[in-house]
Amino acid sequence: MQDQLLFVKMSLLTWEGQLKRATNLLNTLTDEQLSKEIAPGRNSGVYIVGHLIAVHDSMLPLFGLGEKLHPELEETFITSPDKSGKPTPTLSQLREYWKEVHQHLGEKFAGLSEEQWFQRHLSVSEEDYQKEPHRNKLNVLLNRATHVGYHLGQLVLLKN
Repeated sequence: MQDQLLFVKMSLLTWEGQLKRATNLLNTLTDEQLSKEIAPGRNSGVYIVGHLIAVHDSMLPLFGLGEKLHPELEETFITSPDKSGKPTPTLSQLREYWKEVHQHLGEKFAGLSEEQWFQRHLSVSEEDYQKEPHRNKLNVLLNRATHVGYHLGQLVLLKN
């Protein structure tokens, strides 16, 4: 049991650390910088920020913690590519959504016990989870922390 608690704490610190780095970077990037493409023909900073918000928001129903706060973001930032012509919130709205979603997730995550972190997430069946118990909430959290780090590396390119 002590090992589970330690692993949950380490994982949450990893998640929180990546979010803090991303938030600090977002706070230094101007709207003009975020409006630029990472590289010619690639995603814009706006798209990447919206994408991260939408992916993180989807953890709420995936973990059985409630409905998405902004389900409208999925079509624009998950199922469609950048420059698809789908309605896009303003950067000011996205910055607010970033704070809102991550604050809400933090509150929900704080209410999970160590045992709950090791339970299946809701996109895996009970039968499949019995065969592959690593398909749990904590594994998703670690995956999402890595995902933030990947896109953080892209967003850094906008500083120039």
